[in-house]
Amino acid sequence: MTAKKYGGKSVDEWIELHSIIQQLVWCEEVSWFNTEIKKVADAAAEIPFGEAGVMDAVDRLERFRPYIAKVFPETADAGGLIESPVREIPAMKAALEEKYSLTLRGRLVAKCDNLLPISGSIKARGGIYEVLKHAELLALKTGMLTTADDYSIIDLEKFRSFYGKHSIAVGSTGNLGLSIGIMGAQLGFKVSVHMSADARQWKKDMLRSKGVNVLEYESDYSLAVAKGRREAAADPSCYFIDDENSINLFMGYAVAAGRLKKQFDEMGVVVDEGHPLFAYLPCGVGGGPGGVAFGLKLVFGDNVHCIFAEPTHSPSMLLGLYTGLHDEVSVQDFGIDNLTAADGLAVGRPSGFVGRTLHELLDGVITVSDENLYLFLAMIADTEQMALEPSALAGVPGIIRVLADQDYLARHNLIGKMEQATHLAWCTGGSMVPDDEMAAYYKKGKQLCG
Repeated sequence: MTAKKYGGKSVDEWIELHSIIQQLVWCEEVSWFNTEIKKVADAAAEIPFGEAGVMDAVDRLERFRPYIAKVFPETADAGGLIESPVREIPAMKAALEEKYSLTLRGRLVAKCDNLLPISGSIKARGGIYEVLKHAELLALKTGMLTTADDYSIIDLEKFRSFYGKHSIAVGSTGNLGLSIGIMGAQLGFKVSVHMSADARQWKKDMLRSKGVNVLEYESDYSLAVAKGRREAAADPSCYFIDDENSINLFMGYAVAAGRLKKQFDEMGVVVDEGHPLFAYLPCGVGGGPGGVAFGLKLVFGDNVHCIFAEPTHSPSMLLGLYTGLHDEVSVQDFGIDNLTAADGLAVGRPSGFVGRTLHELLDGVITVSDENLYLFLAMIADTEQMALEPSALAGVPGIIRVLADQDYLARHNLIGKMEQATHLAWCTGGSMVPDDEMAAYYKKGKQLCG
């Protein structure tokens, strides 16, 4: 039988010609830095959406703040703003230096999306935003709502009854399903979340407690998405939120960048040519980190360097970017099992939309073993008292990988600037994990700490 070809080459040929592919197949930790990256102005000129789309999302979320503050009391003090803090984590940096006998130049900070209100993860950004945009457009179309209204009126029964005639579907490994399910159910929509086998039971239970229809599949994320897409296609009243291809999700995530700029200003963190910013973003299918990276590039230009982080057993975005095949190839095609403790990142086939949009903007991708995810989880709990789920730790070793690659630093004229650099680990989730499950994560990490 003739071996199947991917981009004109068999798997064996890819492995023979590219040592990094062999490392991926062996599930080794790797660092890959993009040699085809362009200046932001040049790359953005080829993308058919940009700052106007992000500002539209900013304005829409502003209109919804009265409603969000009313129905989610945990946001009331912030006036309905769904945002997370940024904090420096010097004790974690010191722990990394001690463990690996390194000197890590620059400052290490965390973007604490684990503390985002409502659904406790980065998915609260894009997922909630897309539900709100859909709800707004439906109400505007019928004349029930105008953009000049106080949106707290959406909490009235007539709106819930109206939305109850419509449904929303999504495929998810867990966190996107939580954000869409919680927000959609609150508005009154009938919500179906198609969840892959690796989704945590507590996430399924929480969704069901909100009245969400949870459908479970033996297979992975890609099948769950395909099932959700088919359900929506068969029902004219059903709106499918497509994590692989949604510009709305992308824009919702991108809003984070402008808010981060304000937080940095308040902290006295400077980002310019002499003070580079490195953002390390855990990556599953790519929508969340892709949208955030896009927003960061719009705000900070060439002074920000965005790097995705994936589990060694699910390096789908790296495989897609490196081969140039994007969603035309999966990790399973190369014999990689896609089994990881980082359930939010357990994606075998990346978003082609994200890969093609960012292939000239993304600085690189690193992969991290499950063992190290648990190790970093315990370390950050001990040093910074932060409770994170395993997937949220994927970006933490980014500072080590960047500082170790002199070729990358030289190519971007960064040597001599790293003492003034800021390294930002985007901590994507964890606050909603049940105590007993978090304790089990921590115990495993402490065992690995020795």
